Amino acid sequence: MRKIGLVGGTGPESTVMYYKNLNTEIDARTGGEAMPDIAIESVDFRRAWKYVSSGEYDLLADYLAEKVDALVAGGAEVVALTAVTMHVVFDELQKRSKLPLVSIPQAVRDEILARGCRKVGLLETIFTMEKDYMKKDLLEAGIKVFVPGEAERQLVAKRIYEELEQGIVKESTLAELRAIIERMREDDGIEGVILGCTELPLILNSENCPVQCFDSVAIHLKKLVELAMN
Repeated sequence: MRKIGLVGGTGPESTVMYYKNLNTEIDARTGGEAMPDIAIESVDFRRAWKYVSSGEYDLLADYLAEKVDALVAGGAEVVALTAVTMHVVFDELQKRSKLPLVSIPQAVRDEILARGCRKVGLLETIFTMEKDYMKKDLLEAGIKVFVPGEAERQLVAKRIYEELEQGIVKESTLAELRAIIERMREDDGIEGVILGCTELPLILNSENCPVQCFDSVAIHLKKLVELAMN
C-alpha cells in the first residue's frame, strides 16, 4: 500500500471528505484487512485564497510547493491537491515535484470520456468557471464545456463561499442549482455537469441532479485509491 499525501485545508470540509472516504473505500476494498497511511499538509485557506483572488500565482505555487515537498519528505508516494481551484498552478507544481501529482481535471476528463459524454456544464467557484485550467484537458479531448451565465455564476460562487465552504446545506440552494443545470440542458444541450468545486457534492449528487453528475471528488478519490493500492 502506497502512502497518500494530501494538500488540504482548501477548504476544510473537502479535506475531511477526502480523509474519511479514502479510509472507508480502501478498508472496504481490502475486506477490512487494511486502511491507508495518509499524511495531510493543511494550508491557510485565507492566505491561499488571497493569492488566487489577487492573481499572485507565483506566491501560491511557492506556498503549495512547500506543502508538496513536506509530504514527499514524509514518505508520501501518491500526492494530490484536494481543491480544483488550487489546480491553477498545477503545471508549475508538477514541474517542481519529485513525484507525479494526481490531477483532478485529468481524472474527470477520463471519466467523462468513459461515459461517452461530449457536452458538459461546469459548476465551480467563479474563478474556475471563468478560467481555462479546468477546461483545458477536456477541450483537448474534444469535450465541449459550458459555464452558467454571469448572474448564475455569481449565484453559484456566493452559495459555495458563504454556505458550502462552511458546511451549510440548504434545500433552497439545491433548488437554485438544479434550475441552473436544467436551463443549461435546455439551452446548451449539456449531457452532464461537472461538480468542479470539492464542496458541491455536499448538496448535488447522482440522485438529485437533472443530468449525469460528474463528482470531481468521487472521481479523484477513485483514482487515488487505485494508485495507492497498486
